[in-house]
Amino acid sequence: MKIVVDRIFVGGITALPPEGHPTGIFKLPVDGSVALGKDGLAGDAQADRRVHGGPEKALHHYAEDNYPVLAAAFPELESQLAAGSLGENLSSRGLTEETVCIGDTFRLGGARIQVSQPRSPCWKIDRKFGATGLSRFIAERGVTGWYYRVLEAGNLRTGDSLELIERNPDPISLRRLWQVNLAHRPDADELAACAATPGLNPGWVRKLSERLDWLRRNPELDLRPKEPL
Repeated sequence: MKIVVDRIFVGGITALPPEGHPTGIFKLPVDGSVALGKDGLAGDAQADRRVHGGPEKALHHYAEDNYPVLAAAFPELESQLAAGSLGENLSSRGLTEETVCIGDTFRLGGARIQVSQPRSPCWKIDRKFGATGLSRFIAERGVTGWYYRVLEAGNLRTGDSLELIERNPDPISLRRLWQVNLAHRPDADELAACAATPGLNPGWVRKLSERLDWLRRNPELDLRPKEPL
C-alpha cells in the first residue's frame, strides 16, 4: 500500500476567537522539506500538551475523504471544510479510519512512523468553525483522524509516498477501536482485544483496561472515559 501525501501542514500557537483561548489548530501548508522528530514537525506547536502533541501524538493525519461527509452534514460550512482546517499535519486520499489499523507502521519520506491512536475531537473545533455539534458529529461518525508516533526521525515533503511496511497479525482498525470505545456496553472480549493490540498508546491501554475491569466487576454498570485520550 502506497498513498501520496497531498499536503503537509504546520502551525504555531494563536488565539481562538472569541475568548482568545490559545490553540494550535490553525495550520499552514509547508513548502519544501520539513524535519520530523520524536515530538512532531519542525515549526508545529500545540497549546494544550495535556491532550495534544507529545511522542504518542507527534503527527496528526486526517483523511481528505472525510471532508465531504462533514460538508454534507454541515452544508453552511462547506467552503471552510478543506484540507488542513481541522488542524491536521498530513492530508491524503485513500486512507480512512476503516482501512488504517493501530500499530500500522509506515515509511514516509526519510521517516518511519506508527499509528498510535484515534484523535479525540474537542470543543475547539466547534469554536473555530462557529458551529454547534461539529465535534460531536465527528466523534459519533468516527471520522476522527489519527495520530502517529515517530519511530525513526527524518525529513518529509509534500508528494512523499506513505508506504505501509508492517501490520499486526490480528489488526484492529481505528473504526473498530472507536466503536468499542463509544459503545454503552462493549463486548468484553472485544474490549480486551483492543486494549491488547500492539502499538496502542499506553494511555488508551490504561483507560480501556480500567473500563474492562469495571465491566467485569460491575455487570450492571458502565464506565466510559471521562477525559480526552
